[in-house]
Amino acid sequence: MTILDGKALAQKMQAQMAKEVSQMAVKPALMVILVGDDPASAVYVRNKARVAEKIGIHSETLRLPETTTEAELLELITKYNADPSWHGILVQLPLPKHIDEGRVLHAIDPKKDVDGFHSYNMGRLMAGHPAMVPSTPAGIIEMLKAYDITLSGKHAVVVGRSNIVGKPMAMMLLAENATVTVAHSKTADLADLTRSADILVVAIGRAKFVTAEMVKPGAVVIDVGMDRDENGKLCGDVDFEDVKDVASLITPVPGGVGPMTITMLMQQTIKACREQVG
Repeated sequence: MTILDGKALAQKMQAQMAKEVSQMAVKPALMVILVGDDPASAVYVRNKARVAEKIGIHSETLRLPETTTEAELLELITKYNADPSWHGILVQLPLPKHIDEGRVLHAIDPKKDVDGFHSYNMGRLMAGHPAMVPSTPAGIIEMLKAYDITLSGKHAVVVGRSNIVGKPMAMMLLAENATVTVAHSKTADLADLTRSADILVVAIGRAKFVTAEMVKPGAVVIDVGMDRDENGKLCGDVDFEDVKDVASLITPVPGGVGPMTITMLMQQTIKACREQVG
C-alpha cells in the first residue's frame, strides 16, 4: 500500500506557481465571498487565503451576514464581474437556505468562475473542451498522473453524483479513457460494483462508509470525504485503517484530496488572469 500524498504534491505545485506568479506583469486577484457563519466554510476560506498569499495571488474575502439577501449578493457579483482588477470570483458554498445557489453560481462571469460550477463551464467539460473546471476532480486527476497511475482502459467507479465532484469527476476520467461507472445512494448492490473498480473515487459524504470488503484487492482508492467519526475526529468516506491493506494506493484524510483542491483553485485563478489580461 502506498499513500497518495496530496499535501506533498500540493506544496511542490504551489512552489512552482509562486515562481510563475513572481514573473507575471499583472498579479492574479481572487475575490472570495462568504455569506453567513458556517464554521467549516470559514476554515476553507482561511486555508484558501493562506495558500493564495504563499503563491503571491492577491486574495480578499468579503464576509457577509447570514441575513444578506439574494438580490444583494447578485448585485455584488455583478460589480466584481465588471471590475477588471478581479480575475476570479468564488462564492463559498453552502449558501443560506433563502438564497438560490444555482442563480448565484450562474451570475458569475464564466471567465471568472474559478470554481468551474457555471453551466457554461460544465457544458464545455461535458463536450470535451474544458475551460474552468471544478477543483476537486481536477486535483484528483493531477494526483493520479503524478503517481503514474494508468487510467486508460481501467474501470473507474465514482460513488457520488454531485455537480461539485461526482459528475465532473466522471467526465474527467472519461477524458483519460477510463471506463466509468457512477454510483450513488440509490445504487443496488453497491458493494458488488465498488469491488469491480480498478480506480475507486468516493464522494458520498458518509463517514467511513467504504470498508475493506467493498474494495477490489490492489485498487486505487481516492477518498473525497471530509467527515467526523464517532469521536469527533476528522475522517473520510473510506475507513482508512480497514481499507489500507487491501488497496495498492490510497489517499489519507486529511492530507490527500483537500490540499490538491485548493492548489487547483489557485492554478485556475492564474489561468483566468492570463486569459483576461492577454
